[in-house]
Amino acid sequence: MENNTSNIIRPIIQKDLETGKRNYVITRFPPEPNGYLHIGHAMSIITNFDLADEFNGKTNLRFDDTNPLKEDVEFVQSIKEDVQWLGFDWDGLFFASDYFEEMYNRAIILIKKGLAYVDELSADEIREYRGTLTEPGKNSPYRDRTIEENLDLFNRMRKGEFENGQKVLRAKIDMSSSNINMRDPVLYRIAHTTHHNTGDKWCIYPMYAFAHPIEDAIEDVTHSICTLEFEDQRPLYNWIIEQTEMESTPQQIEFGRLNLTNTVMSKRKLKQLVDEEFVDGWDDPRMPTISALRRRGFTAEAIRTFIRELGVTRGDGAVDSRMLDHYVREDLKLKSPRTMGVLRPLKVIITNYPEGQVEMLDAEINPENPEMGIRKIPFSREIYVEQEDFMENPPKKYFRLFPGNEVRLKHAYFIKCEKVIKNENGEVIEIHCTYDPETKSGSGFTGRKVKGTLHWVDANHAIPAEFRLYEPLILDEEEQQVEDNEEDNEEEKTFLDRVNPNSLQILNGYIEPNMKEVKPQDKFQFFRHGYFNVDPKHSTKEHIVFNLIVSLKSSFKL
Repeated sequence: MENNTSNIIRPIIQKDLETGKRNYVITRFPPEPNGYLHIGHAMSIITNFDLADEFNGKTNLRFDDTNPLKEDVEFVQSIKEDVQWLGFDWDGLFFASDYFEEMYNRAIILIKKGLAYVDELSADEIREYRGTLTEPGKNSPYRDRTIEENLDLFNRMRKGEFENGQKVLRAKIDMSSSNINMRDPVLYRIAHTTHHNTGDKWCIYPMYAFAHPIEDAIEDVTHSICTLEFEDQRPLYNWIIEQTEMESTPQQIEFGRLNLTNTVMSKRKLKQLVDEEFVDGWDDPRMPTISALRRRGFTAEAIRTFIRELGVTRGDGAVDSRMLDHYVREDLKLKSPRTMGVLRPLKVIITNYPEGQVEMLDAEINPENPEMGIRKIPFSREIYVEQEDFMENPPKKYFRLFPGNEVRLKHAYFIKCEKVIKNENGEVIEIHCTYDPETKSGSGFTGRKVKGTLHWVDANHAIPAEFRLYEPLILDEEEQQVEDNEEDNEEEKTFLDRVNPNSLQILNGYIEPNMKEVKPQDKFQFFRHGYFNVDPKHSTKEHIVFNLIVSLKSSFKL
């Protein structure tokens, strides 16, 4: 990786090494397994692994599995697959739940130092007592329990003597702090539920804000890189490291999260889209999840380039999603075979072409990469063209098929529209044309020129295929300039209203016969349509399904 883009974290690490503050670098990617990773997580993954690699360090993959009510092994497995697909191998694989005993012991240290207490206020009461941004909080009536009483109650919480929500363990810091995170935050809550990793061993679970710094310290993480929403929690992070007497002292550093236009990147909202069946699962190609991007046909190389070109800054605005599309095109244009597919078929009969004759024509596999060679495509008397490539009464400057007009068939001949066949409803169902055998592509014919070139497939040899065309999942780009806040109730009322009802269009057409043996995740550029990927979920040998990855062109400029 070349260091040619902005990265606010790099000079911090560099200075730490130069001054001797650190002798090595260990980073970590710490997802909670409560959903599938999205493109925003890709930025965190790439940033952590790239920085560690640049400074000859290590990166751990650690699952912050401290909330069994929302977590599942399905998400654990999907996260592993996503990280590896993006091109990274972790140095250590850890689970927060592996440290539960250590975390419990560190909580005991706080209690013994008079810095934690068992509280019996309800969640609503704790929220009420906490105060506001302009008003200080007030102490819980249980704040001054003795150390002995707190130790006894906390031990009984662990043994399962109390019901969910009946008691919590809170830090004793400062209820008048200007930072609400320091107003006696909850450290442990009761949850009588089975954990995916520890089973029924525990019925009390640490809160993320307590667990995370301890996990970092246990793993000797040097630089704990996170997004800006955790900046206000940094004082609590440092307080926990110091007061629980951890030997290692990680440094928390924040950067601006990645937000994209025309989508949402809140796990809660993505889950809502899945649960309410607005989409076909977490890997629906319209979703911003890594598994969805992979299924749609985006490449790991393009995503890595996109993230690296953005750089690592404190900016927190939305990036135009078309920028990611640009890097996908750039990555695919030299790799992807060219081919022809007709998405909305209209039959053309070439009346003066010999019946029964089949001609094999040469076509470049990729004109931008000649080393890929040529392919053979059949041509006969009957072909399919796109419905939109014919108009009976065209406007000016329409250069495709209409009565009396001549066009070129890509890789084939000039044809001229002679007759239009309609059904009883007056709909055009067939075009009769003639061809000029002197105009064969590659023959050097220069007798006359035509302005229109059409793609086509041979009707007698073409293979049926399904094409899935995608538009942005979320409408109204302006409202997406600031990423959805997890607790933004006003936005919650509106985001489902902005789901694009036309985000998926399914068409049934035809492809060249040489594509009969395509495999899931094979990628192609369909002439005039865009880049497509063979869908790994629904495509079979008998029914090939293509996902539109990106169109051929965009109005977006870097």
